[in-house]
Amino acid sequence: MSTSIFVVDDDAAMGALLEEGLAERGYAVRAFGGGEAVLRALDEDEPDVLITDLRMAGMDGLALTREVVRRRPDLPVVLLTAFGDLDAAVGAIRAGAWDFLSKPVDFDTLAIAVDRAARHHALRREVRRLRRHRREDDALPGVIGDSPPMRRAAELVRRAARTDAPVLLVGETGTGKELFARALHALSDRADQPFVPVNCAAIPEHLVESELFGHVRGAFTDARTARRGLFVEAGRGTIFLDEIGELPLAVQPKLLRVLQEGRVRPVGADREVPVACRVVAATNRDLGQAVAEGSFRSDLFYRVAVIRLALPPLRQRAGDILLLARHFVERAAARTGRPVQGFTTPVAQALLAWPWPGNVRELENCMERAVALTAHDRIVLDDLPEEMRAPARVPEAAPAEEPLLPLAEVERRHIERVLAAVGDNKVMAARVLGLDRRTLYRKLERYRQEAGDA
Repeated sequence: MSTSIFVVDDDAAMGALLEEGLAERGYAVRAFGGGEAVLRALDEDEPDVLITDLRMAGMDGLALTREVVRRRPDLPVVLLTAFGDLDAAVGAIRAGAWDFLSKPVDFDTLAIAVDRAARHHALRREVRRLRRHRREDDALPGVIGDSPPMRRAAELVRRAARTDAPVLLVGETGTGKELFARALHALSDRADQPFVPVNCAAIPEHLVESELFGHVRGAFTDARTARRGLFVEAGRGTIFLDEIGELPLAVQPKLLRVLQEGRVRPVGADREVPVACRVVAATNRDLGQAVAEGSFRSDLFYRVAVIRLALPPLRQRAGDILLLARHFVERAAARTGRPVQGFTTPVAQALLAWPWPGNVRELENCMERAVALTAHDRIVLDDLPEEMRAPARVPEAAPAEEPLLPLAEVERRHIERVLAAVGDNKVMAARVLGLDRRTLYRKLERYRQEAGDA
């Protein structure tokens, strides 16, 4: 790809000369008549190099350089002036300019400066890419989301993974508590050991103690053989006690002893067995209220909640909804072999408008259902449940006698609808549209210019 350059000069003839001379040398050039115009363009696109005249009406080159450095610190700026004195050069460098050249312009010298600046910009961009990949590598295994609440939760999980302290995950049903527990285990030094999930609400009350701590032969009717409990099965790994708020009161003091002493007594045994697993618990109940009501021991509550992590419901992380939806569509399509590639703009609007009382689990089920039912290569509004379609239903199409729109106008309207659906988040809009950001920015700039010419 050719080096892209923004040229800024309030002298139209000089701007045209620079544009022509640089274009002849193979650069992709856009000329602007002033600082305000180029700053608007920088909101949507980023060139490899910016060249600006120093002496301009309104915002001069030094002021423009300072503003560019503030907004785009990696973008190199080359200043040109007919007043090539030492004070101007010092002012330019202090403002953050990459280079300083005098007029009249020697295009060979300018090309050398541009190439050096472009290499610098490419290097800085590569550094940003590597840092971004490092952040992506730091993402929690199996957990999708980049909204501020998810970033805070992920950071706490990474810090908790470095310890052996008990962790209590609190959140509504469907917020992904087990995914977070598995991520915590995967990031810990116990990752090569077992992860043992236990749904405390699914075990019959009379079997809870035996399931957790084991039993000896003959301890009770049907105990024909001895059995190791799940705490022992976990070894030096992690045991995940999901829905710990449903644990029977009679078992709670025994669990407390395990946490305090690191030993379990199998049902019917006359001696204790050491255990070394880490305990991660989860609940969708208010355990503080359960303590007040007497259905949960306060000492056990404080012991399991040494580190307490509250997981945000999906309605509080709207920035993740479309990202999760696309992931679930791609996964369901790959599993079923159906050629479904995303969803339409009205579907995106409906997904963003829905409150998701069932959280991520509801969204996953919704996308799997849509992939299974759709007759198209993208999910359409009619593939969603009726209750989700009604609020997002758009007005009926224009009458048949209305002239058909040119394809470019259809594209523009579609892009504008997607932008509106994602709250003008251009990064997310680019993902939904299947475009890279620079392509989207160029289209938006063209639409803005066309609107200005109208």
